[in-house]
Amino acid sequence: MIPIWFLAPLTMEAAAPEEETPSLSAAMKAKIERNRQRALMLRQARLATRPYPAAGEGSTKVKAPPKIVDTGGGFFLEEEEEEEQKIKKIVHQPGPVLEFDYLICDECGKEFMDSYLMHHFDLATCDNCRDVEEKHKLITRTEAKQDYLLKDCDLDKREPVLKFILKKNPQNPQWGDMKLYLKLQVVKRSLEVWGSEEALEEAKETRQDSREKMKQKKFDKKVKELRRAVRSSVWKKQTSVHQHEYGPEENVDEDTYKKTCTICGHELTYEKM
Repeated sequence: MIPIWFLAPLTMEAAAPEEETPSLSAAMKAKIERNRQRALMLRQARLATRPYPAAGEGSTKVKAPPKIVDTGGGFFLEEEEEEEQKIKKIVHQPGPVLEFDYLICDECGKEFMDSYLMHHFDLATCDNCRDVEEKHKLITRTEAKQDYLLKDCDLDKREPVLKFILKKNPQNPQWGDMKLYLKLQVVKRSLEVWGSEEALEEAKETRQDSREKMKQKKFDKKVKELRRAVRSSVWKKQTSVHQHEYGPEENVDEDTYKKTCTICGHELTYEKM
């Protein structure tokens, strides 16, 4: 039995409404055509392997059930007879020979049916020319925003929306899935946003200078707070009230006396009545 998803492209034109549908890109049309041709070939292969009667065997003899005859003497007789039933021979016309709509690799110029980059990123590059280390490297969403100064709207809303694949986070599988973008497409989108590589580099330098200034400002603030903390620990404010401790009284003249504090040297002068 042919899966429904293989036969779906065969009836797409008949089931589509008469309303205008949005135009598809050349890559999507080529992908639909390849799926349709694969479904046709699979259908022809399955029909060719079905067990049909061989040539010359247009009729077979089938044994019919016994026929019951009433003899009129109070009993029945069973007579066996063979009936010849003809089975019609099923003949299918061979399907038309279709030519595949091959894609042309942008790197080597050779034809190919499908590839990893074409399937996931709509990039016409065969698997043999895929450079996983540099040109066709996959980068995370954070790298795309930091290294190429792209915003969320540049990745998700600017047409055409950049394609990505989801992958489990290697640091912790319980975290959300990572979005991996094709580096080649990210660089192209960055040039569309900033206009040129010179403008992108200048924006990177400006942003780097701003970051350095912010770091220096935070550092100066921490040094100032540290100096203030050191000064406050050395200098302690005297919050207690001083209590004088006077020594022996001294007679200044006939009625005047004085006492001197042994701690601060304060002199207390008084008269005795």
